[in-house]
Amino acid sequence: METVITTLNGLIWSNWLVYLCLGAGVYFTLATLFLQVRCLSDMFKQVSSREDSADGISPFQSLMISLAGRVGVGNIAGVATAIAFGGPGAVFWMWIVAFLGSATSYIECCLAQIYKEKDQDTGEYRGGPAYYIEKAYKHTKAGKFALVYAIIFAVMMILATSYFLPGVQANGVATAVEHAWTVPTWATALVMVVLLGVIVVGGVKRIAWFASMVVPFMALIYVVVSIVILFANASEIPEVFGLIFRSAFDKEAAFSGLIGFAIMWGVKRGIYSNEAGQGTGPQSAAAAEVSHPAKQGFVQSFAVYVDTLFVCSATAFIIISTDMYRVYENGSEDGSVRFTGAIPDSVEVGPGFVQSALDSFTPGLGGSFVALSILFFAFTTIVAYYYMAEVNFTYLNRWIKNEKTRSVVIWFLRVLILVSVWIGATTTPGNAWALGDIGVGATAWLNILAILVLQVPALKCLWDYRRQKKAGRDPQFDPEALGIKNADFWVARKTAMVEAGTWETGELIDETRLNEPILDRYPRI
Repeated sequence: METVITTLNGLIWSNWLVYLCLGAGVYFTLATLFLQVRCLSDMFKQVSSREDSADGISPFQSLMISLAGRVGVGNIAGVATAIAFGGPGAVFWMWIVAFLGSATSYIECCLAQIYKEKDQDTGEYRGGPAYYIEKAYKHTKAGKFALVYAIIFAVMMILATSYFLPGVQANGVATAVEHAWTVPTWATALVMVVLLGVIVVGGVKRIAWFASMVVPFMALIYVVVSIVILFANASEIPEVFGLIFRSAFDKEAAFSGLIGFAIMWGVKRGIYSNEAGQGTGPQSAAAAEVSHPAKQGFVQSFAVYVDTLFVCSATAFIIISTDMYRVYENGSEDGSVRFTGAIPDSVEVGPGFVQSALDSFTPGLGGSFVALSILFFAFTTIVAYYYMAEVNFTYLNRWIKNEKTRSVVIWFLRVLILVSVWIGATTTPGNAWALGDIGVGATAWLNILAILVLQVPALKCLWDYRRQKKAGRDPQFDPEALGIKNADFWVARKTAMVEAGTWETGELIDETRLNEPILDRYPRI
């Protein structure tokens, strides 16, 4: 089984997936005219928005669910792994993936908002890749193919978020807690299962509440501690940055020849961490209550920055500034050791790098702090995974007409993810990470290919948002005016607002421009 997992992981995470992720990021960056820089003010404004309703959560709560899914074991153990197998230069490529991924995240999350719908049982908003893949081409001859593709994605996402990915997070928690406080893994697993069960039964509203309470606190504390350590080693700051940049371009003698591994591991762990293009972010994006899809696209673009440029960078600075890491040949522990800093030989690749780094600064506290950080990071990530799995189960349940049957399926999902947490916490780290990589890679392949084809509605949204902002309006979305079909939720919303007399009409859209090639409109966005 281990051989099968390793082989499958190697096939999914070939160089082609790296090219696809980077290429898509470059393309969407150019297509949106560097949205991740040009629209920073819009991102900050939308993050602080408190719009919500009985059916939808606020953009801020959606951001917190998204960050709960993004900020996890990958931000600690994942960064350590990237440095160990790709050298310090891998951190630079994680930054590149985050910058480019911000534009990718806008596209996928804007599409999720365009094609969202209300859950027939709970009334909550649902959406994501499965929904937009089906709906974008529902009215065309390619509709049947799109439906099959959407179902395949939903099944793969359920497998990834209910079994493959939770195992990595649970294993990280159990390992860190056992290392710090010698608590048996089964005891940690039991506590996580009980707490997770209480939260997921409450649905998206309770998940949103939990995430909005925990995520800002845990991320802030972690970043503050890293800043304290960084400034305590202020003299090392220029060298840390210099080492990262030199290693990224194969200019550092100690790490020469590792540039291929630096790129591979930087992209691999960058995507695992920030999830841009993976298809997980759109689920929480669709749940938000906004007046225009582009607004939530901006929020999710900002989430990529928070995850990688802040939290992952904090981990990298802690490790590199204290010299607590080692680097292997051939991108794995099977290769010989290329470099060993001040880290003890007994420390394994993963959270131990960060724990040793913190112990060198505050002896005896590193293990406990990292264990607590991973506990909060990973647990909130598992909660977010459950939400993503439920969204995709709900998508498949639309063909189940019996309400009791649908309820049984949802309860089966809840039990399944609790079982996966138990198994993940008590298994070996190697297998847990390999399964996690398979889940991330498979959904990334399916989603990135889809959004490259479905990008036009998201780009129209960006153009429409900028047009309305320029006219001095709070942007309101009218899909029919933009020639976007099957955005049924938004059509119904406009109809209800017109009948209530609350729909504000702005300047007319030049219909002739909607027939222009999309590239011809970029200068006007």
